[in-house]
Amino acid sequence: MFLPEIAKLGHVALVTPDLEKSLWFFRDVIGLEVTEEVDETIYLRAWGDFEHHSLSLTAGEKGYVDHIGWRTKRPEDVEGFARLLTKAGTEVKWIEAETERGQGVAIRFQLPSQHTFELYYDVEKPVVEEGRRSVLKNQTYKSWNRGVSPRRFDHVNIHTSTDASLTYEFLENQLGFKMREFLKDDDNQTIAGWMSVTPLVHDVAVLSKPQAPTPARLHHIAYWSDNMQDILRAADILKEQGINFIGPGKHGISQAMYLYVMDPGSGCRVELFSGGYLIFEPDWDPIEWTMEERSVGNTYWGESVQDKPENNITIEA
Repeated sequence: MFLPEIAKLGHVALVTPDLEKSLWFFRDVIGLEVTEEVDETIYLRAWGDFEHHSLSLTAGEKGYVDHIGWRTKRPEDVEGFARLLTKAGTEVKWIEAETERGQGVAIRFQLPSQHTFELYYDVEKPVVEEGRRSVLKNQTYKSWNRGVSPRRFDHVNIHTSTDASLTYEFLENQLGFKMREFLKDDDNQTIAGWMSVTPLVHDVAVLSKPQAPTPARLHHIAYWSDNMQDILRAADILKEQGINFIGPGKHGISQAMYLYVMDPGSGCRVELFSGGYLIFEPDWDPIEWTMEERSVGNTYWGESVQDKPENNITIEA
């Protein structure tokens, strides 16, 4: 009998107090494609994303993340995870098909950090109309249609004021994530972990933030572009729009190129991301970083989010 598995990160469901401004930012500036608008929720994806959406925008009184969605490897894995999680004492809520547009039956539950995860398998892959469709049969939309135009959804970074070690254990033991790189404090406690279910360095990063105003926070979502030149081009586009940003720079952890920018509608931070490395080794030893090495790990070179306290604001998740 196979244990259930997660295949990949799917989407983030974002609530925004200014839907019009968030739509402008993600569609016209970042360059995501709108797949559908249903019941005041707008679904978007990057030109290289294949699922119905990698981001949804819904109007609300404040900016927050409703849930983070992950696609399983097999249809039966949704029920398999439901059984395992319930047996381990986690409350599981079943979500009927099409409750979220373009998606089949799903389950939702909370991590020890109180972030809400959703697991599903069945998804719609909408046919793109001819005017927006790429001539490449292995690509969804025409590339570079507008704005920054990242290729695909890459990862999420979440913060918690709870004991982060419980969430690392939950992700590893209940959901099958692997620790790839981690940071320990001077008391030998892991306070940041980069974890994945794919060869990516991280599909999710979890950081301990005892001072956070609520237990579950979102630091950023990330969209991936092909190369560093794309990130430099993004900086020009943002500057032309009068939008402030952090970077470009390079992380030591993940070795990726980055730029950070805030959605002015919701307060959601977006990382525009490129480079990095992939992990194919089955016996990968997680990379440990110490507090003395933290500056290199966070910012190998370039401007750092850590240097700008006003940019460390996170939204509720």
